[in-house]
Amino acid sequence: MELVLSYDMRAPAIGAPAGELYAAALDQVAWADALGFDSVGLGEHHGSPDGYNPSPLVLAAAMGARTRRILFRTAVLLAPLYDPIKLAEDAAVTQLATNGRLILGLGGGYRPSEFETFGRRLEDRWQAIGETIELLRLAWTGEPFAWKGRRCRITPKPDPAPPILLGGGSAAAARRAARIADGWFPPLDPRLWPPYREACLALGKPDPGDYPRQGPIFLWISKEPERAWDRLMPHVLHQLRSYSEWTVEAFGRPAGPYAQDLTAETARQSSAYQVHTPEGALALAEELGDHSVLYLNPLLAGVEPAFSWEMLQLFEREVLPHLARTRAAERSPAGDRAAGP
Repeated sequence: MELVLSYDMRAPAIGAPAGELYAAALDQVAWADALGFDSVGLGEHHGSPDGYNPSPLVLAAAMGARTRRILFRTAVLLAPLYDPIKLAEDAAVTQLATNGRLILGLGGGYRPSEFETFGRRLEDRWQAIGETIELLRLAWTGEPFAWKGRRCRITPKPDPAPPILLGGGSAAAARRAARIADGWFPPLDPRLWPPYREACLALGKPDPGDYPRQGPIFLWISKEPERAWDRLMPHVLHQLRSYSEWTVEAFGRPAGPYAQDLTAETARQSSAYQVHTPEGALALAEELGDHSVLYLNPLLAGVEPAFSWEMLQLFEREVLPHLARTRAAERSPAGDRAAGP
């Protein structure tokens, strides 16, 4: 079972201030590194009123300075919004600063306002993804190359080059990842895994294996689940409503898991948000099995750091010692789901 911490660094008015959340995230990642967690997932969005982290590589480098082994996955970095030359440089420096622990997860994005902010066209995003991956592979050789009439050389050279994962939510995206990336983020829908695996095999690439079963995007451990739900619900609803607004912006209507009525009751009924006793968390882990990913999102939408530490320390005492573990660093990086859509 792979253990993942996820952070999007939202700091809405209902929660703790951003400065406290960033300080807590650095401390929590150091804690997780000492306990043998496998990776940290860092999302990216721009122009969010709650301060959703726009700079995952900066945060990964800061976390790298506090840790020794844990991996850092951008989940996902919105590649079409970047100058690809500068992205190649920043990712190379992050890889060196973290001693080779960066996994560069790329996505196309979907919010029109973000593309407007950066002067990019939403409809060009998948072409931009392909061109960016092509450039990164050239750039990270450290040798001079030509790119769209420009003479380029990217130094310092990352050694090794970061693996590139590609996000997506369709069979076409899965096949694209097989063609041009080193891996694909496991989708929410396990039915999308076979097209990726089949495409890898057809291309003569290594078999990525069976679908890694995914735990809930938000898991909380508490001796008193009902009381925990009462404290967490404003943060859960803030996240859900924000994503709902973004899908309306992008598609003209709420889409995906944000299409339903977003109430405390519907949130609690969702399999994506779960609060368990330690015993319940262990039962969930047993159900997921060894080939799986378990996520903790301890600062979700501004959850107070002291409250999140109570949960993490309970996890350390009463859940972690009983989990069957195989470090993800010993496996090929199959993926960590995005910190958020």
